[in-house]
Amino acid sequence: MSDAPKPDGGTLGRFRSVVLPHLDAAYGYARWLTRDPVEAQDLAQEAMLRALRYFHSFRGEEARPWLLRIVRNTWSDFRTRNGAAGQTLDEIENRPADGPDPEQSALACDRQRLIAAALAALPAESREVLVLREIEDLSYKQIAAVLDLPIGTIMSRIARAREKLAAELGGRLGRRDDGLPDL
Repeated sequence: MSDAPKPDGGTLGRFRSVVLPHLDAAYGYARWLTRDPVEAQDLAQEAMLRALRYFHSFRGEEARPWLLRIVRNTWSDFRTRNGAAGQTLDEIENRPADGPDPEQSALACDRQRLIAAALAALPAESREVLVLREIEDLSYKQIAAVLDLPIGTIMSRIARAREKLAAELGGRLGRRDDGLPDL
């Protein structure tokens, strides 16, 4: 980490204008990864520090996917340092959240809360691609860059994740195959 040059005033100003506007996206993604608001704050803060430290390597590509990739890599490093490397993503991610999801707290209508709950109940791999696509509004290409996977893999994961979400919502809404609510 010491091979990175110390940012000067110009670099700091450019960082503020290019990367800092995506801080909310970094925290939101961190929140979905960690499922803990305090850990998410720590993760987002550490990711922003890393982004600043390595901003010299940013080549003008899109800043949000670049930053979210750093968030994901930082989270992966945190898991490794905390002895979670041997656990699967689902084992870590399926622990209960300490409180309501930030998205659930912000949602006023019951159906929106059901959607957020159904999304949270998905396996981590499915939840991650849907959060990046549907909540963070990243393109398939951007998601592929964040997750370091081929676009075809991203497309199939999103399709499967959407099917799982639809099934989860169907169960939560008590719908039959014909789409009508059970009475």
